[in-house]
Amino acid sequence: MSDIIRLENLTKKFGDLVAVNNVSLNIREGEIFGLLGPNGAGKTTIINMILSLLHPTSGKIFVSGLDVVKNKERVKQQIGMMAQETVVEPDLTGAQNLELFCQLYHIDADAIPAVVKFGLEEADLMKFADVKAGTYSGGMQRRLGLVRAMLQEPKLLLLDEPTTGLDVQNRFSMWQRIKDLNKRGTTLLLTTQYLEEADELCDRIAIIDHGKVVAHGTPSELKRMAGEGEILEIITSPEMVQKAAAILKAKFKFSPDIKGDRIKAIVPKSEAEKLTMITKELEKGKIPIFSISIHLPTLDDVFIKLTGATMRDTTQEAVSPLTRAIGRG
Repeated sequence: MSDIIRLENLTKKFGDLVAVNNVSLNIREGEIFGLLGPNGAGKTTIINMILSLLHPTSGKIFVSGLDVVKNKERVKQQIGMMAQETVVEPDLTGAQNLELFCQLYHIDADAIPAVVKFGLEEADLMKFADVKAGTYSGGMQRRLGLVRAMLQEPKLLLLDEPTTGLDVQNRFSMWQRIKDLNKRGTTLLLTTQYLEEADELCDRIAIIDHGKVVAHGTPSELKRMAGEGEILEIITSPEMVQKAAAILKAKFKFSPDIKGDRIKAIVPKSEAEKLTMITKELEKGKIPIFSISIHLPTLDDVFIKLTGATMRDTTQEAVSPLTRAIGRG
């Protein structure tokens, strides 16, 4: 599988601030690749450099083998982009928004009606085609933004926090649309702060902190980096949860954590096969077991381990060039 994006020793400085620090990554054709990191980690700056909205201070970016700095226009023809900000022309209808971008993408005039119809169907907005986009809900606007980014059928689609601000139903709907795009052959690079989103969608993930890649791999590979062991999770009746925890502590030397009717404990990797023994001991103690499982740590565990748990405040991370490019700066 060939690389569609290759970053080589990529660095971007804003004065004394090093926003991206010697990053090298490859993104394979046909995969969904996730960039994770705290606010200000460098994710959006990397996106902006791939789009050639920002020039690297040093290092190189290649898209389909083309140097982005030397081949801006050829590279842009291969890329679709959905920005963090939901940007629609509020006084234009949904159909008119798509028609406008068809013209900007230089799609043949005779093909525009069919392309717009396809986009509205993909976004499930056909019955709102002639309604002003400014009256759409947030989820409807995000769906319109996604199909707008794919009108020219790009080889590569960049999604910068595509589900920010969406409710659960709209988020799941967006996930399915992203998966369907990928199945049809589009490579996707997405940034997100929702770790369950990255776990659900991404073939591989890079975690970035302070402009550096601190880990990368498949979701399962990253979860194994959390170390210590696997997670035992038991759900029992609220009145028996304390007794169950006492059995785990006395019989297996675990340090259980109780929340409501749920018990969690870290199980050393060498003891993960003890699930049958644990079940038998709880049944012997007449503990009702509604659910019991041992699983890898979550991406949340990995993320906190690698980047810390302290909340960070930051100014907007080089968003302004992108914002200006899509008409809101």
